[in-house]
Amino acid sequence: MTYIISVLIVMFLVTAIPRAIPIVFVTKKIKSRFIKDFLYYMPYAVLSALTFPYIFYCCSNIYIAIIGTVVVIILALLDQKLYITALVAIIIMFILTYIF
Repeated sequence: MTYIISVLIVMFLVTAIPRAIPIVFVTKKIKSRFIKDFLYYMPYAVLSALTFPYIFYCCSNIYIAIIGTVVVIILALLDQKLYITALVAIIIMFILTYIF
């Protein structure tokens, strides 16, 4: 029981401290364009870093994953809507997995 409580306390500290530090120490409005851009794009970078490697391990064949990734990147560069890009990616992966 004490192990579970200690794990919960450590988890709380690990997640609470990084969230509390900016609130406590940053009292003025952030004026630096670099810091604003850094904080703005950070969630996208973290999400990409967490999900991109999994793309290549999602199916049994690496070539199917590469084809699906290329199709999605092309659709994203063509400024397609997110649901269209996701739907096309799902359909392409399903068809390629079924064929191969």
